[in-house]
Amino acid sequence: MSIDWANFTPWASLAGGVLIGVAAALFVLANGRILGVSGILGGLLRPATGDAVWRIAFLLGLVASPFLYMLLAPAGWAMAPTIDAGLVTLIVAGLLVGFGTRLGSGCTSGHGVCGLSRLSPRSLVATLSFMAAGFAVVFVIRHIFA
Repeated sequence: MSIDWANFTPWASLAGGVLIGVAAALFVLANGRILGVSGILGGLLRPATGDAVWRIAFLLGLVASPFLYMLLAPAGWAMAPTIDAGLVTLIVAGLLVGFGTRLGSGCTSGHGVCGLSRLSPRSLVATLSFMAAGFAVVFVIRHIFA
């Protein structure tokens, strides 16, 4: 294994992780709710009275923030992401992620960030499970199908 030094971004990654942690802490302190994106999205399917506005605002913020960053970032900082997958692959991947979050009763933000910080045994098992599954899929795609 070798490190791709040209794309190695430990400080940006650390800053992103800190921002996610701070956002999760502020969200639970301000709202008394766990910052689990799949739960927030799922809550829109059958919203309680007065519950839809904050969920929509949160999801719009998730979608809008990369565009806002690209608009406001200093020249040379904002890099457009590249996705090396076709439309069908992206759709299948999205459906599998949705199925997995439903099966695991949460996603990486709910279990991996918020659940682990609360020392939830269920979140530990869920996080270990989806990390192991991700490692296995990458191994199979890169070393068996390649």
